[in-house]
Amino acid sequence: MPNSELPIVPAAPAATDLVPPTRWLTLDRLQGLIDLLWAREYRVIGPQIRSGAIVYDELRHQDELPKGWTEEQSAGKYRLRQRQDDQRFGYNLGPHSWKQYLFPSRIVVGTAQRDDRGWRFDDPPQETPAYAFLGVRACELAAIAVQDRTMIHDQYADPIYAERRQRALIIAVNCSQAANTCFCTSMDTGPRCRSGFDLALTELETGFTVEIGSPRGAEIAETLSLREARQAESDSADERCARAVAQISKRLDTTDIRDLLLDNLEHPRWNDVAQRCLSCTNCTLVCPTCFCCSVSEASDLQGDRVERLRQWDSCFNSEISYMNGDLVRRDIRSRYRQWLTHKLATWHDQFDSSGCVGCGRCITWCPVGIDLTEEVAAIREDQP
Repeated sequence: MPNSELPIVPAAPAATDLVPPTRWLTLDRLQGLIDLLWAREYRVIGPQIRSGAIVYDELRHQDELPKGWTEEQSAGKYRLRQRQDDQRFGYNLGPHSWKQYLFPSRIVVGTAQRDDRGWRFDDPPQETPAYAFLGVRACELAAIAVQDRTMIHDQYADPIYAERRQRALIIAVNCSQAANTCFCTSMDTGPRCRSGFDLALTELETGFTVEIGSPRGAEIAETLSLREARQAESDSADERCARAVAQISKRLDTTDIRDLLLDNLEHPRWNDVAQRCLSCTNCTLVCPTCFCCSVSEASDLQGDRVERLRQWDSCFNSEISYMNGDLVRRDIRSRYRQWLTHKLATWHDQFDSSGCVGCGRCITWCPVGIDLTEEVAAIREDQP
């Protein structure tokens, strides 16, 4: 569908635009913000603890937030542990990304109904909730921007994604700590939120500094009568963001990374990683930018109604490369190479950006602990 027929996601304010003053939200008024969003018919989605992980789900009360909890993350490992304070956003990232709400994992995109006059084909009416995302991190803002480029601002756009994205309100939270798997500084995507949000919070002991990033955000701040943040509060917020930068130890050297990977398609490291990779698809399912999907059709028992379903897929599934009666990528080596070279190299050719935002989810949730930064470094080390 041409882009002109789709709603346009507003661009982030230019750096030269007048920046509204930072505001202050006390801890006891966080619930007021949540209540206001529900009153305006936003469906608030925020972090909470489920099944031993911090996930995103419908949020009605601030007590549902993971207060006093954080995670320990490393390659192939994720564990919750209690903090020494009551921070509500004192964690990094769990297995969920906001992609599941903007680009649903399973959705009906077409129907066919047979009656006395023959077959009738319809586009099913889509439920398009107005989401308010609470707790979006800087790398996740970057991931949403990557998906915007892929789903909206490309030659062909996805109307389902575009409508959900247009209606979404984004309340970001700046990171005050980093996990061992974070490498957002290498990708220039964090840990501080710079654009793409309506409001951005930084959590302190007694409240939150509130940065305004859009007219919608400014109107919410005015409705809540938020006072201007004091200098000491803003300074403390800056210190917390700087602390997160200092904690990031993982690096990905992106210098000429496209040519590095594409010039080394027969490097022995691909065989090495293939011996470890399970082709389980975990990395692609937790990735906030992967968009592979497949389409299937299912009929009722009478054969009079057919639904066309779109659901998430993965380049690690062999069947996704099936064409002309055969599989293009038969082995794990070729499938891992396809994933990594697309994410870090040919994504630049398609969309003028990297497909990686440095969130580290693929490292944490790989059951055998494969670290893409180490794979790239191993190839780079062999270069003359």
